[in-house]
Amino acid sequence: MKTEFRVAFLGAGRMGLTHLGNLMGIRGVKVAVVADMSLEAAQRGQAIANAERATTDIEGAIAAADVDVVMISTPTTTHAHLLETAVRAGKPVWCEKPIAQDLAGTRRVVDLIAAAGVPVQIGFMRRFDPGYAAAKRSISAGKIGALERFQAMSCDTAPPPMSYIETSGGIFVDMFVHDLDLARFLMGEVNEVFAWGDVKVDPGFAKAGDVDTVVAVLRFASGALGTLQGSRRAIWGYDIRTEVAGSEGKLVIEPPQKTPLATYGRFQSTVDHFESFPDRFEAAYKLEMEAFFQALREGRPPTPSAADALETLKVALAATRSLREGRPVKVAEIV
Repeated sequence: MKTEFRVAFLGAGRMGLTHLGNLMGIRGVKVAVVADMSLEAAQRGQAIANAERATTDIEGAIAAADVDVVMISTPTTTHAHLLETAVRAGKPVWCEKPIAQDLAGTRRVVDLIAAAGVPVQIGFMRRFDPGYAAAKRSISAGKIGALERFQAMSCDTAPPPMSYIETSGGIFVDMFVHDLDLARFLMGEVNEVFAWGDVKVDPGFAKAGDVDTVVAVLRFASGALGTLQGSRRAIWGYDIRTEVAGSEGKLVIEPPQKTPLATYGRFQSTVDHFESFPDRFEAAYKLEMEAFFQALREGRPPTPSAADALETLKVALAATRSLREGRPVKVAEIV
């Protein structure tokens, strides 16, 4: 059983630097090389992770003889190619979501991974958040009985730049894909989606062929029902809430505030809220990395897998089609 891993880390943007910092706390993991199209960015990552070298040769970093594992945090459009390159080199991969924004590209990579038998984990980090992980254990133990209802609220504090929106793949493929993955994780497979959306935040979304405010209804294979709603803007802070109801009780995953402090004055009190995903899911980002390397040590497939990413993408694409066509869409239609 291998216990020491040398990593090629690809992509030293905002989340890449966060991931590199988290890697420093995992035993038996050494970042051998940080690669980025910008040498300056790669060198920043090198300094954070105490890596041996920095480079702009991303494919060379994957192929390096002293690299055991590849970790990908590059722009979305590069994921599929870099995953394929690493898998063909026979090296285990952790990769940010998504594999690709389209079904054909995702399926091609998933098929390659299955044929090669190389361990791959996709970065749906919410599964590792302590609240969601505990909810999954409770559901698996039957503590709330037969599952009946799922509901999720997902609001960003502020929308990303319009340049990002124009290439994001749409609100369901980009933003709500995390909630759809949680729906599958907690409730099982989704059979059908009916989605509505509108532009309430910025007219630029309409120009980009997207919406910024959505509501969707889910029908699960089990017969359970679900709702999802949210927005690209919440001036009160990053607002992520999930509820699962069963025949014997319900589970609510909702951190009330960022700091465990309430300030009280005359007939009022104040608390703070999370700003965005890096602080709300700080623990999850660390735990997903730990889980990946623990799976490699134990010789078992890491999860969520590339196949999970494919199935979640299908649900997101079904929601996107429903939004555009104004009708319920079965996930089986997405082929």
